Amino acid sequence: MSASTSLGQTLLAARLIGEDQLRIAEHERLQRGLPLGRVLVELGFVSEAALRTTLAAGSGLPPVDLSHALPAPDALARVPQALARRHRLLPLHYDSTRRHLVVATADAHDIVAIDRLRSALDPGTRIELRLAGEGEIGRAIEQHYGQAGSIDELVRALELRDGDHVAPRDPELVVRLVDALLADAAARAASDLHFEPEAGFLRIRHRIDGTLHQVRALHKSYWPELAVRIKVMAGLDIAESRSPQDGRISLAIGGRPIDFRVATQPTLHGENIVLRILDRDKGIVALDALGLDAPGRTALDRILDRPEGLVLVVGPTGSGKTTTLYSILSHLNSEAVNIMTLEDPVEYPLALIRQTQVGEASRLGFADGVRALLRQDPDILLVGEIRDADTATMALRAALTGHRVFATLHANSALGALPRLFDIGLRAALLAGNLAGIISQRLLRRLCPACREALTATPQDCTRLGLPATAPPPRLYRAHGCPECDFRGYRGRFAIMEVLPFDRHLDALLAAGAGADTLYAAVRERGWRTLAEDGVRRVLDGSTSVPELARVVDLPGAQR
Repeated sequence: MSASTSLGQTLLAARLIGEDQLRIAEHERLQRGLPLGRVLVELGFVSEAALRTTLAAGSGLPPVDLSHALPAPDALARVPQALARRHRLLPLHYDSTRRHLVVATADAHDIVAIDRLRSALDPGTRIELRLAGEGEIGRAIEQHYGQAGSIDELVRALELRDGDHVAPRDPELVVRLVDALLADAAARAASDLHFEPEAGFLRIRHRIDGTLHQVRALHKSYWPELAVRIKVMAGLDIAESRSPQDGRISLAIGGRPIDFRVATQPTLHGENIVLRILDRDKGIVALDALGLDAPGRTALDRILDRPEGLVLVVGPTGSGKTTTLYSILSHLNSEAVNIMTLEDPVEYPLALIRQTQVGEASRLGFADGVRALLRQDPDILLVGEIRDADTATMALRAALTGHRVFATLHANSALGALPRLFDIGLRAALLAGNLAGIISQRLLRRLCPACREALTATPQDCTRLGLPATAPPPRLYRAHGCPECDFRGYRGRFAIMEVLPFDRHLDALLAAGAGADTLYAAVRERGWRTLAEDGVRRVLDGSTSVPELARVVDLPGAQR
């Protein structure tokens, strides 16, 4: 029995995949010449974690979750980067006393890779293997070996061409430099990559955890060729530089697919180009990982348990609304329901879900799209954004006809979404009974757990956080900075939320035209918590700092 057949039968026996899925994966494997496990993960039939556990059980090697493993620098230094990339090997730990190296591999039976690794090490070094997913290893190699060195080498190669003579640059060097810049941004977990031409230089910045950081400055003469390369990759018109353009780039970086949404904008010193980085593996967050406490999760479950109705996720641009909606859809997704979406654009492909892109290119708007989807026998609809009266009316009409409808809306708070809906043109009498709930959210930077500093809250801190002055001052944390967080003091982000389920009492108040104060008093009686109060909870549990919370929301002390 071949290795792929054995793996397929093992996954079937564990009921992780079905016969049809295995047949499709085998067909793809034969056509593309890839390992069966990698094909199954790429098709979305099985997760890397499940595959890792299954392979480990079959090989007898202990599994390792590389998302929670930090390779030691001395271990990385002992394995050449080229060897690690070629054979998908990641050194994790080296014991100099015992001359013992722990290495993660995706294929325990790749004897050639192990022999080449052994020949690259000092004689007598003992190798201990751990099993990880191929995509996980690729991501970790990109993250821990990094791209900075290769970028510097490419820049030096461009600068040294033909001595002091200006000559056409080697197109291959330009291609490699752009690839390295994109891979570096993805490895640093940036959400956006900015190319910003100035009068004398090109500034390159990453948006990491919601804030921009300059990572490199290049000579202005580089930019025309780099811009052309990016536009070619995105399928844009390279001759058009006076009008904005939009495009998309899809690449495989570190063994995982990553999409870049490309937008160009003419400026005084040339075309400004911004790339939104969409990492499919990071785009879907489990519902349990959203960070809700017990009351918040109970309120969310009340909304999701409704068999019909309109659910809104509100907040400003960049507040994580789409990520939350994808988490909800993934939670509800199964073969028993038909989920259909309208998005502009489709950011993350999801298995089993029928996703449609709206916009000028598709000649389909949200309102017409909802009309079309209602003829496709859907159970659940996602409307990417409610922008106008037609879209709002069609979304509400779908909810009236017994569907569950999820949508985003730009509003500052859960209760603030109601006057926004009224302003668009919806009537309170129609919303009453058909609005299942509203979720408002913001994103906060998470303190780096390796370097955060503890301190005792001052009286001013307690006042700002709305804490009673008579209570003992709590312990808070502040940002410091270390190599693990690139000396920013923060690493990653999380959402704070206010979750507002609607019930009969709130529906009656809504239908009667109750004012904002009446609605606010009613929801407070039901234990509803504001964004600021949820943020205070995360400050007190050490997830973030007071300055970070104050940057994003009005603190309770400022609202008095």
